[in-house]
Amino acid sequence: MEENSYIKQFPDIMKGKKIMYVHGFGSSAQTGTVTRIQEMLPNATVIAEDIPVHPAEGFAMLKAMAEREQPHLIIGTSMGGMYTEMLHGFDRILINPAFQIADTMGAHGMTGRQVFQNPRKDGVQEFIVTKSMVKEYREMQEQCFQYISSPEVSDEEKAAEQRRVWALFGDKDDLVDTYDLYMQYYSQGISFHGEHRTNDKVFLNSVMPVIRWIDDRQEGRERPIVYISITALRDHRNMQHSSAMKAFRRLLESYQVYVVADSPNYDLGYVKAVQEWTREVVNVPAYRHLIFTNQKNLLYGDYLIDPSSENGASDFMGTRIAFGSDTFKTWEEIMEYFERLGGQ
Repeated sequence: MEENSYIKQFPDIMKGKKIMYVHGFGSSAQTGTVTRIQEMLPNATVIAEDIPVHPAEGFAMLKAMAEREQPHLIIGTSMGGMYTEMLHGFDRILINPAFQIADTMGAHGMTGRQVFQNPRKDGVQEFIVTKSMVKEYREMQEQCFQYISSPEVSDEEKAAEQRRVWALFGDKDDLVDTYDLYMQYYSQGISFHGEHRTNDKVFLNSVMPVIRWIDDRQEGRERPIVYISITALRDHRNMQHSSAMKAFRRLLESYQVYVVADSPNYDLGYVKAVQEWTREVVNVPAYRHLIFTNQKNLLYGDYLIDPSSENGASDFMGTRIAFGSDTFKTWEEIMEYFERLGGQ
């Protein structure tokens, strides 16, 4: 596999497990996303079916499929994200979920004659979206969040369901924008660098970290912890050190990785600036993985990559790797060190 390829295989992630994919509006089970998931997760089984265009039929089919197949993970994109939210009881990832699909149809001219974006099993190539069909979708979208907001569901059950659901929202998505709506009911919502449709790069850098977190939780897997000082990722001008993010992503494959910044002493501007930098540069892997502290000696973990010995770094209880030192002058030298460790 070429180093710059965005198709990378993760044979140990979701190994022996079943992933159900729910496609978007006007698409099919033959979408490239299914191929992408299967290529990156070669030891998982990926299942998908063409969704009927009438939403009541579509959701009934998906619900029956989930109950029959009992997937370990359901991934839904766009319209599929809307359906996937309603398939409660399963671990789920919603990518650019179209919770207000009827409004999206009207705003983006998705009525009248439509051509399926991908081949369908029944050979049908086009369909007609009528006003009555839009009404059907409006009725369906009103069923979103019913379980999580139901007074008949206990707080414990709601909390368990909220832990099962992750949503990713492209910062350049010009088709749907449902982040604020989603966050009224769930807490795990992340902005990623991308448009409405995903590609190999988005899936590798934004979706795979979430799949890995879910798989680790399902397996009770505890990876060795690596803390990386933000000063090892960027210089005093906030520019990335050479190969820093390339190394960061490689570490993610074997370790639980956190970014560490000095405590700001009530400087909220500093906090905001660091948060914005990590969201922009590290992006999805930085979600809930940013720590502010002036006592790095209290961090519980295995490795600390830090160019400074201050703020408790010299007394870190694990292994401190002094970025910029004669031994670890560059990120390439640090990665050679971790490659010799083999994930330990």
